[in-house]
Amino acid sequence: MPAKSLQKIEIKHSSYKAIRAIDGWHPFQDSVQGSFVSYQARKKENGKVSYFNFELAKEMGLIPKKHEHHLSPSLSAALLDTFSIQIINEYDLVNETKVESGHIKPKQYMATRYLQLQHPNKQGMTSGDGRSIWNGVVEGKDATWDISSCGTGATCLSPATAIHKRFFRTGDPMVSYGCGHSTLSEGIIDVLFSEILSKNRIETERILCVVEYPGGTGITVRAGKNLLRPSHFFNHLKQGQIERLKQVTDYYIERQVKNNIWNVKLKSKAKYDYLLDRMVDTFSQITANFETQYIFCWLDWDGDNILADGGIIDFGSVRQFGLFYYQYKFDDHERWSTSIMEQRQKARYIVQSYAQMVDYIKTGKKKPLERFKNHKALKRFDELVAWKRREYILRNVGYTDLQIKYLMRFKQKAVTKLETSLSYFERIKSQDGIEAVPDGVNCKVLANIRKLLAEYPEHLKIHDSLRPEDMRDLMSSHFAMEEEIPMTRSYIKHVETFEHAYSELLRGVAKNEGTTTNQILSFVIKRSRIINNLDRITGDSVCMVADSLIKKRKRSSFEDFDGLIGEFIDSQVLNPDYKPKKRSWDDDFRVKHSRFFKGLKKIISDYSEGL
Repeated sequence: MPAKSLQKIEIKHSSYKAIRAIDGWHPFQDSVQGSFVSYQARKKENGKVSYFNFELAKEMGLIPKKHEHHLSPSLSAALLDTFSIQIINEYDLVNETKVESGHIKPKQYMATRYLQLQHPNKQGMTSGDGRSIWNGVVEGKDATWDISSCGTGATCLSPATAIHKRFFRTGDPMVSYGCGHSTLSEGIIDVLFSEILSKNRIETERILCVVEYPGGTGITVRAGKNLLRPSHFFNHLKQGQIERLKQVTDYYIERQVKNNIWNVKLKSKAKYDYLLDRMVDTFSQITANFETQYIFCWLDWDGDNILADGGIIDFGSVRQFGLFYYQYKFDDHERWSTSIMEQRQKARYIVQSYAQMVDYIKTGKKKPLERFKNHKALKRFDELVAWKRREYILRNVGYTDLQIKYLMRFKQKAVTKLETSLSYFERIKSQDGIEAVPDGVNCKVLANIRKLLAEYPEHLKIHDSLRPEDMRDLMSSHFAMEEEIPMTRSYIKHVETFEHAYSELLRGVAKNEGTTTNQILSFVIKRSRIINNLDRITGDSVCMVADSLIKKRKRSSFEDFDGLIGEFIDSQVLNPDYKPKKRSWDDDFRVKHSRFFKGLKKIISDYSEGL
C-alpha cells in the first residue's frame, strides 16, 4: 500500500510472537551430531528492513492473512531483533572482542557442514556455511519451514579459512567471500530471481527479509520447507561416517513426510529406496527444466548449488539466459563452472551418489562409486530426462498440461521430430567461436527459439507454408544481423521437419478435442505469446534492475518500494495460468511510477538476449 493512502492502524498482534520465537534452535542440532558448528550471536546495530515478503510470511504463519503490506514500527522491531545479528566467531574469541552481554542472543545458531568443491579437502572436512547461519524453524499450520541468513559473519567453514588456515574477522577487507558479509544488492537480486522463478513454476528457496546496513552491506533471510542440500548428505558419505549419514537421511525423510511432500512409512526400510526414487524424479525434472528454460545453475558433483528437493539457491551464479548459450562457463578464479549442457551429467552423478549412499545405509558396506554407474536408477534418470524435456518443450509451444499428456501418449514421433529440429536451431552458433565475457567465456548464438515459438503460430495463421528464409526471419537473434544463419542443406531439412511436426501436433489436439485446427492455433497463439515473451529477466539485466530499485529505494517509502518490487515481479511471470492478486491501488500506483517502470522495461528489453 502506498504511503499516501496508509491509515494509522493499531495492530493487535504488535509483539509478533511468531517472528520473535525464531531464536536459533533447530531440530537438526539434536538429530545429526557432528554436522554443524555452533555460534553465539550478538545483536547488530544500525540495521534497517529494506524488504519483507508479506505473502510468504502469511503462508508461513508468521503474520495474519489479512495483514496490510505495511511495515509498522513493531513489525520492524521484531524483524531486526530476530534477524539483525552477527555471530561471535573464532576470530572474536581468540582476540577477545568486546561484546556487551546484553547484546548476546541466549541460544546458539548453527553453521552447517556440507561438501563443497571450493575447498582443498574434497570430503567436506572443512566446508559448509561460510557466511550463513540457520535461524531456526517455523512450525506453520500446513508445513514446517527452515530459515537461514546469509551475511551474518565469517565462519570457520569458509574457503578462505580452509585455504589460508587462519580465522578471519567479520568484515575483513582483505577477503571477499571469506569476510562473512553479504550486500544489499545481492539480497534484492535474490528477491527478484527467487520470486520470479517460483511464480514461473521453477522451485527455489524464497527470500523472507532483507536487512540493509550503512555502506551497502546486508543480511538476506531465506526460507524453504527443507533447506538441506545433497552436499549435506555427501560429506558423510565421502568420509564413511555411516551413523551420521543415516541420521541426516532419516531427518530429511521425516521432514518430507511431515510436510506431506512424501508418502512413505518412517519405520520401513523401504524408505531409503523411496528416497532414491524421489531423487531420480527430482533431478531428472530439474535437468530437463533447466535445459529447456535456459537456466544456468552450476550443478556439480558436490551437490552444493542446489537443494535436495531441486530448489535453486545461491543466486549469485544463477542465470536465466536469453538464448541457449550452451558454451557459457563462469570463471570462478581457481576453477571453471560447468556449462548448461554439462549440468545433465552432474545431476546424473548426484543421482549415482545417492544410489551409492542408499546401498551403504542398507548394507553397512561402502562400495566404490564406479560400481553404480549402470545402476537402474541412472537408467530411469536418462529416460525421465528425455521424457520431461519433451513435455517442457510442448509447454513452451503453448499447450496445456492435459494437451501435453495426450500428445506425449499418442503423438510421440511428431514430438520427437519437433524436439530434434528445435535442438538443431538453438545450437546454431557464431563462427567467431568462444570469446571472453565479463565473468567467463561464451559463444554467440544466432537463433532465438523463444522468438520463433512466439511468432510462428501467427505466421501459420496467415501463410500456408514456411520457406527457409521465413524461418530465418522468425528466429534470428540480434547476433544474426551481423552474421546470418547459413541456409545449409541440413538447415532446410530441419525447417521442413519443424513445419510438419508442428502442424501434426495441432491437428492431433484439434481432433482429440473435437474442434478445428484454427481454433487450437488461436489458443496456442495467446499462450505462446505469454510463455515466450522476449522481455524476460536475464542474469545480465537482473543486476541492473536491482541497482535501479535500490536507487529508487532512497527516495521512496518502504511501502512504495514493496509495491515496485511486487509490480516488477508480476510483470515477469510468464505462466499463462498465473493470476496475480489484484490490489486496489494498482492503477494509481502504476501511473505514479510509470516513468520508472518504463526504465526497467527498457533494461529488460536491451538485455533480453543476454546472459
